[in-house]
Amino acid sequence: MDIPTNDEIRELYLQGVDAVIKYILNLVQIIQTHQDMLNKNSANSSKPPSSDGFKNLRTKSLRSKSNKSNGGQLGHKGKTLERVENPDHINVHSVKQCNKCDKSFETNDVISYQKRQVFDIPILKMEVTEHRAEIKICSCCGAKNVAEFPSNVSSSVQYGNNIKSMMVYLNNHQFIPLNRVREFFKDVFDHSVSESTILKANKACAENVQPINDAIKEQLIKSPIVNFDETGLKVKGKLSWMHVASTFNLTHYAVHPCRGKEAMDSIGILPNFKGVAVHDHWRSYFIYEDLSHSLCNAHHLRELKFIHEQYNQEWAEKIICCLMDIKNEVDLVRQNNDCLNPEKIKMYEIRYNNIIENELKINPPPIKKSGKRGRVKQSPSKNLLDRLKEHMHEVLAFMYSFSVPFDKIQAERDVRMMKLRQKISGTFRTIVGAEIFCAIRSYISTSRKNGFPILDAIYAAIIKTPFTPQFAQLG
Repeated sequence: MDIPTNDEIRELYLQGVDAVIKYILNLVQIIQTHQDMLNKNSANSSKPPSSDGFKNLRTKSLRSKSNKSNGGQLGHKGKTLERVENPDHINVHSVKQCNKCDKSFETNDVISYQKRQVFDIPILKMEVTEHRAEIKICSCCGAKNVAEFPSNVSSSVQYGNNIKSMMVYLNNHQFIPLNRVREFFKDVFDHSVSESTILKANKACAENVQPINDAIKEQLIKSPIVNFDETGLKVKGKLSWMHVASTFNLTHYAVHPCRGKEAMDSIGILPNFKGVAVHDHWRSYFIYEDLSHSLCNAHHLRELKFIHEQYNQEWAEKIICCLMDIKNEVDLVRQNNDCLNPEKIKMYEIRYNNIIENELKINPPPIKKSGKRGRVKQSPSKNLLDRLKEHMHEVLAFMYSFSVPFDKIQAERDVRMMKLRQKISGTFRTIVGAEIFCAIRSYISTSRKNGFPILDAIYAAIIKTPFTPQFAQLG
């Protein structure tokens, strides 16, 4: 709404008090909307921390205070450099004469040593291995015979598997841009590589791990509980979406131009999944009815905090306390049980419903004015109340089964690397490049979750023997 001119203000007064009141109420609504936008941050909404800017945020943590003291706890074993029994090199420093009387020690035996060890990296340099295939002439028939080269030596000049693995590692795990990978090899190894060489190594790695990623996808479909999330990324200057499906030891990434059902159907996990899907309240997830749903309470806590801070709604703090009390109760008894007893569950359900119902009574739905089409806009407080009431079972799913997590923090951790990648390396030039990145990251993340060293996993993929998780032990 533009600032009214003096003539427009005069015209409002001429129309009467009702017109002025209507105009003022409209202004109040616009101001409230803008205040909501300004007061949202990473602590009370789903906005990323990078959007907070240089505001001096005084945030209050939603975590309850523990009884532990600061620093390392009693019995915690510290970690530092430990002496190795068989060092790679030994330098002996001789004592030549007595410090007191200057007597020579040339004929004296060494009785023992004081030892100090230095951990360091040797000077790195590129090594070139030349393969020579013998050529011999048969003395019987005169035929010319040439020895076979190893299967991985196919060109007259080529890069080895170690350097290819390093390229893939730097670009896809450490998110170093292509040009800076080239700088790294020039500075460290005094050798220049081209961008096309790095891209070829990425493509080969992605092709070699595709069977593993297909197996990961199938295992996720069979898993009882899977976390889902999505985040925006730019491909060729346009907004696309990276979708993640993950458990504590499996990760699957996929990129698609869409965010909703079209993308989810194309990826193929949710349409075939029958377990519990842990996600936020994005409506596309609820299209799938052959599975169970669990809503992320980390999102709820942030939204409730915003409602309490911005609108001074006491019910929001009551729901926060209710959710945290249930979580603490679950954490307390989960070591010996797989669910709360029915009396506890009933007590918490009544407490939860009472807070919602009491607040709905004093926050009735807005009245629709005659002649206006479409739904009436509700306040953020009323929208959240309706959602918490409609999806109570999904909100409290972690209470009904201890195997269901309180939130989808696992998916958020897995999706966070995309934000970091875009911050460091920027956007993707092609959709193929984005798909290659997702394929390699799915393999890397799953390897890491299963305790396999990343560089070793990439090397195994480069030589076409990728690391295969033991799916029979996963869940």
